Amino acid sequence: MGSITDVVRSLTSVRTYLHGLRIAHFYSYSHARQLSRLDRGDNVTFAPNVSFRNAERIRLGDGTHIGERSMLWAGNSTGRIVLGAKCLLAPGVVITASNYGIRPGIPVMDQEKIERDITLGDDVWLGAYVVVTSGVTIGSGCVVGAGAVVTRDLPAGSIAGGVPARVIGHRGDDSADAALARAEHGEEAGAVITPMGGRP
Repeated sequence: MGSITDVVRSLTSVRTYLHGLRIAHFYSYSHARQLSRLDRGDNVTFAPNVSFRNAERIRLGDGTHIGERSMLWAGNSTGRIVLGAKCLLAPGVVITASNYGIRPGIPVMDQEKIERDITLGDDVWLGAYVVVTSGVTIGSGCVVGAGAVVTRDLPAGSIAGGVPARVIGHRGDDSADAALARAEHGEEAGAVITPMGGRP
């Protein structure tokens, strides 16, 4: 009986509907209103809960796909995010072109933001929950294992994993495939144990 009462209370509570409006507002400013600002190539797809910020400074190349719950946040004033053609971002990827300073004596959230462009070449695959920080360039054909944090440039065709991400091989190299498999199972230094993830 208590559970029916709880359901009735939930469905008749003004707070339930106000919270629903708050969620709708969030998806409006973080997704729906950003779409008209995006520079999108042909056949670009992304999940309906991808979060964009300052989308007028985001370019998505032809055929790119962005998985659910991913976040692409360009800088407030200058930091751009540019993805080449056929990039594949698994769920939960975070790409942010701005960062806070860390000067002592000033709370982090009050520090001046540092904005630097992020560029991904063509055919880049970022596994689930990869984080790419400001100022990074990832060369064409790169594969980055799940859970990696990319803080430095990665050369074209490389396979990278770990925190911070480091090159563990190159595409087409049999030993690189084995290294990536080890990284995915936590056998490489700094690796995160999580599945690679990809397009559903």
